Amino acid sequence: MDDFDMLSAPQAAAGNGTDEDPAAAFLAQQESEIAGIENDEGFSILDSGEVPTSLDNNLTGDESNGPSDAYSAISSADRLQAEPESLRKWREEQRERLEVLDANSRKQESEWKDKAKVELEEWHTRQDEQLEKTKVNNRAAEEAMLSDMDENNPGTEWERVARLCDFNPKSSKQAKDVSRMRSVLISLKQAPLVR
Repeated sequence: MDDFDMLSAPQAAAGNGTDEDPAAAFLAQQESEIAGIENDEGFSILDSGEVPTSLDNNLTGDESNGPSDAYSAISSADRLQAEPESLRKWREEQRERLEVLDANSRKQESEWKDKAKVELEEWHTRQDEQLEKTKVNNRAAEEAMLSDMDENNPGTEWERVARLCDFNPKSSKQAKDVSRMRSVLISLKQAPLVR
């Protein structure tokens, strides 16, 4: 406040008594606005000095879900007091509608979980069947390969090579040109090397 006195002192010394001090006018305006705010309906709780028990819990911090500071507690109490009947009715209808929607969503979620459980069991069953078929096919292929390896008769080497090689040029699925290798194998089959 001493700073404001120092600013106004040169004006008084200059003899300008007719001009108002702008800082003093501003402070007076702010004080009148604050006084007007304090006389509003929302602060009637503070004027009487009695605090409702719901607000008292909020002020002391006993309630875990409520506002934690005094200003938000007062504003919530003010909002509840000043809320029109139509808004209160709308809030109740909205809460009921949301409860119905929540119940429907929980029901739908449980149905989806049951459906997913059934589909998962079916998938596991199909996977197990496919695995068993693959095991049977692999065992049969392994037995055939082992029986072919056991046939170690002289003169059957080229027949085994011929079974492993595809000599049909049309059915070849390879991208490389293997015609030369094919011709070498055919010529060796017809005229084997002598040792």
